[in-house]
Amino acid sequence: MSNFWMRTITGLSMVFILLASLYFSGWIFAGIFLFIVILGLWEFYGLITSETCQPQKYYGTLAGTILYIVSTLVYFRLYGLIDKLWIIFIPFLLLIPLFFLTFISEIYRKKSNPLINIATTALGFLYIALPLSFLNAFSGPDVIRIHGLPVILVGYFSLTWIYDTGAYLYGKQFGKHKFFERISPKKTWEGTIAGVAITYLAASGFLFLVKGIIAVDWLVLATLVIIFGTHGDLVESLIKRSLNIKDSGKILPGHGGILDRFDTILLSAPFVFLYFFLRNTF
Repeated sequence: MSNFWMRTITGLSMVFILLASLYFSGWIFAGIFLFIVILGLWEFYGLITSETCQPQKYYGTLAGTILYIVSTLVYFRLYGLIDKLWIIFIPFLLLIPLFFLTFISEIYRKKSNPLINIATTALGFLYIALPLSFLNAFSGPDVIRIHGLPVILVGYFSLTWIYDTGAYLYGKQFGKHKFFERISPKKTWEGTIAGVAITYLAASGFLFLVKGIIAVDWLVLATLVIIFGTHGDLVESLIKRSLNIKDSGKILPGHGGILDRFDTILLSAPFVFLYFFLRNTF
């Protein structure tokens, strides 16, 4: 089977699983992403481990898991019950002990390059666990729903998939001018522009199909997906290029690893969360 069809089947399967989980229960969705967080952290620490860099793989995975679980409980149980600012502050307050325990843990490891080890360990749960935890803020009990599905989260995922797929397919067929050759030699201007166009068209369609979300919100959501989703892809490509690898893993046929599949979300999710948090339109 060709890589294209494997990529398509894997992508559609993931779309079905995520939409089904969102329809039946936000807790199921949170559980699926807890699994993704753990796999992503383990994958990340495995990739960067070398003779000169030895992150605290077990502690980093545990810290990221704790951060994700606590954040999820806050979004699901406390939203609407406590002051709005605490919803965002509690997860960040938790980062304080998790971060500084990284220093203490390194003391007992007797490894070389402790500063690099500390930095890469903290980077793992900041880069992977924190952004993915924000997704649960959009699937809690008090969010705007249509036919049982959380509107903003489904819209966010849909625009992300549409942008990625449109840019990939058009760039693969018609791309000639490199977009950022130094980091991502396969990404082209033609593909990127096509992805931008179809994403804004899709956002315009959502405006007419979905009630309860105003035009500016769909426009901003599409813009955030385009800007930070693109840079999320480039960041992951930069990491892989610095490690001289093609894919972050092989767990997802046609896509590679967890980081390969969720790279756009890792960088765009915090900005989407911040915008809608300030707008108070979860």
